[in-house]
Amino acid sequence: MSLKVALFGITRDIVGTSVIELPAPAPATVGELLAEMRRQYPALGDLRSCAVAVNNEYATNDQPLHTVDEIALIPPVAGG
Repeated sequence: MSLKVALFGITRDIVGTSVIELPAPAPATVGELLAEMRRQYPALGDLRSCAVAVNNEYATNDQPLHTVDEIALIPPVAGG
């Protein structure tokens, strides 16, 4: 079983694909997911900010993750 993570914008460019799968149950929280992704893809750590959405809602670092969750990594966005 695994967690599927959708990637957009610069995060997709860094990782090289629009969806990745990570083994479950670890990471079990959003914060652990981000830490593991930054370990595997160090350039993600260079981003000023990066939000995570779980089931179409912004998530906090302590939110638990489940294999059925829809997870998305949302890069910083510039506007004008």
